[in-house]
Amino acid sequence: MKALIFAAGKGTRLKPFTDHHPKALAKVNGVPLLERNIKYLKDFGITDFVINIHHFGDQIVAFLKENDNFGCKIEISDESNELLETGGGLIFAKEFLNHGEDFLIMNADILTKINIDDFVGYHKEIKDFATLAVSDRESSRKLLFNDDLVLRGWLNVQTGEQRLAEFNKGFRPLAFSGVHCINPVIFDKIKRKGKFSVMEEYLDLMQTEKIHGFVHNSILIDVGRPESVFEAEKYFK
Repeated sequence: MKALIFAAGKGTRLKPFTDHHPKALAKVNGVPLLERNIKYLKDFGITDFVINIHHFGDQIVAFLKENDNFGCKIEISDESNELLETGGGLIFAKEFLNHGEDFLIMNADILTKINIDDFVGYHKEIKDFATLAVSDRESSRKLLFNDDLVLRGWLNVQTGEQRLAEFNKGFRPLAFSGVHCINPVIFDKIKRKGKFSVMEEYLDLMQTEKIHGFVHNSILIDVGRPESVFEAEKYFK
């Protein structure tokens, strides 16, 4: 199985580090986020990666070369010309991923201990084109699921704004964990082009397609701000 790691973002919340470095190379207990996530997925047998780059992308390429790709096969999806966000970045990396096999997507700035074997097994069992890892934790935005854990909406917790596929019948609000399991048929379903968020596509596709959530109780930290680095260092040694 391949894994696409999103490492292109500017990481503005992690300033001043990201004034001179990519956020994927921010360190938690001395180990860069990208290295942690490659090794984390490698522990589940994943050794084939696609990494997208934009902001200080040359530093990521040099870092991987210095470490012999951590013994993995790594292909670079180079968005140097334009930062395409998650949806555009997925489409841009299509040539590396559209080979008939399921693949993982993971944000470089997420640290978690989700059991990837359980996640992938669940995805294959339900046979969706997209399965989203979610958990019951504090978040300003939540995805809304029915009793069968099928995606039916989105909620902005702070403003109350909702996007719904149907009337909200007590849907379960869960926070997206930045980890997806995807079948390449998604490339036939996505309608947008250029720069866009893949979540926007999911919220369109939920009207006609089943997109399941995989609920986990594992620790998950979005290392997007300097204070979250300190929080992550309590759990990731």
